[in-house]
Amino acid sequence: MSVLAVGLSYRTADLRTLEKVAVPATELEKVLHELQQSPHVNEVMLVSTCNRIEVYSVVEAFHGGLADISEVLARQAGCDAADLYDNFYVHYAGAAVEHIFSVASGLDSMVVGETQILGQVRNYYAAAREAGTVGRTLHELIQTTLRVGKRVHTETGLDHLGASVVSEALGEAPDLAGQHAVIVGAGSMGALSASQLRKSGIGRITVVNRTLANAERLAANVTEQGVPAVAAGMDELTARLADADVVVACTGAQDVVITPAHLAGRGERPVVVCDLGLPRDVHPDVDSLPGVRLVDLETVRKRMDSLGSAGSAKQIAKANGIVLDEVREYLAAQRSAAVTPTVTALRKRAAEVVDAEMLRLDNRLPGLDAEVRDEFNRTVRRVVDKLLHAPTVRVKQLAAETQGTDYANALRELFELDPASPAVVSSPTTERLPRTDGESK
Repeated sequence: MSVLAVGLSYRTADLRTLEKVAVPATELEKVLHELQQSPHVNEVMLVSTCNRIEVYSVVEAFHGGLADISEVLARQAGCDAADLYDNFYVHYAGAAVEHIFSVASGLDSMVVGETQILGQVRNYYAAAREAGTVGRTLHELIQTTLRVGKRVHTETGLDHLGASVVSEALGEAPDLAGQHAVIVGAGSMGALSASQLRKSGIGRITVVNRTLANAERLAANVTEQGVPAVAAGMDELTARLADADVVVACTGAQDVVITPAHLAGRGERPVVVCDLGLPRDVHPDVDSLPGVRLVDLETVRKRMDSLGSAGSAKQIAKANGIVLDEVREYLAAQRSAAVTPTVTALRKRAAEVVDAEMLRLDNRLPGLDAEVRDEFNRTVRRVVDKLLHAPTVRVKQLAAETQGTDYANALRELFELDPASPAVVSSPTTERLPRTDGESK
């Protein structure tokens, strides 16, 4: 079995297509179970952000796994799988590992070096684990991915160039010093927006959210950081937008939450509306209202295309070098681990042979002195251990260093091992996986 990554992003699909395929939080568990129940998928997690929808899975066969995942994503989008093929990118085995390492490092982001994606990968992994769709292979892959992402940011300083989608969207707004901002949505993107607005010198912030308690929590946090902030429910949205200078919408809702009617009473007073939702939170027609400037994810993408990469070539090259080194080490460790169950089975077989011979000795020499028998037993086992030590150590080294050679199968053939024995030792499990630091239940 190998890792398969199937996805579409701002690089391969327009905003309308991304909106169709996006998986809201309320449907995530259902979609994960649909994917895992597919014939060729054993483990799976899904990442759905404002810029990408990606499925990482452990599959029994490449083509079968790709077909299964494509069908589920197509059902989510309400279309035929063939309609999405031109938007998909597919990575398999080592290429899938390299892709997720690059994604978590911010190298595949619209704004190169942004750090938010690392937290999003962590959160979507936790959600998949909670849903019971993560086994040992994906667990080990994601733990390594998170470490690699942290290493890239720590050693390259790429995130210090960083921008984010939020900061780039706000870059389309005029001077924000002393102005009034309305944030619609109190999740992680809302918190990031508040942080960027504070850095831009915003005068005050209003947080509007369906759940008032969440809005109050974010508003209190913003106030503690030195910017006056208040909370409001969605029933106050029109009134709160009336005197806003900038609006950031990031709710994660499935339908638009800001329509032309919400802004119609402002007259021609200028306002920049940043729509960071996927699906979109703001109706496109608001852009036709006098004084309203709509900035959506497509606007940000075009802005980044015109500006080029936000990171320096040197930092990006260093980050790519780290990713490639980590990919090589990960794949080598996986190849070495793959032969371990067979080595274990070989040692077990050797122990069984010694036991059988000792039993035969007992039957042939029933009067043998106990001390002599014990010493003979220890001597035989030492001989077997010494004979097996060098080849079992070396086969792990060869497996790690060499691609395309099935050393595990060679051992099974040479020593006539039961093919089922290593499979039992190495079969994946989704239970009792070790928790990670800071992970909540």
